[in-house]
Amino acid sequence: MRLPALFTQEFIALIPSHWALIQQLIEDHVIETYAISADRTRGWITINADDAAAVQAVVEQFPLYSFITEVEIDELFIFDSAKSRFPRLSLN
Repeated sequence: MRLPALFTQEFIALIPSHWALIQQLIEDHVIETYAISADRTRGWITINADDAAAVQAVVEQFPLYSFITEVEIDELFIFDSAKSRFPRLSLN
């Protein structure tokens, strides 16, 4: 997703409710990963959904949705990450 280059007061006021929803969707296993670039203009989200329409429906729930300038949805064939694996064992 693409975010605006400049954040208005209205945008900033919505960040707490947006973040609360993101956290809830992560806890509900709807969102697997959520990342925003250092310059805060782009974001990447891995969403568990059956199809692109379901992903779009999730994104449209975001309090910041009206400020998102572009949403690009790509279906993944393979998803793997260190976090999705079993924790490393420690013998200590």
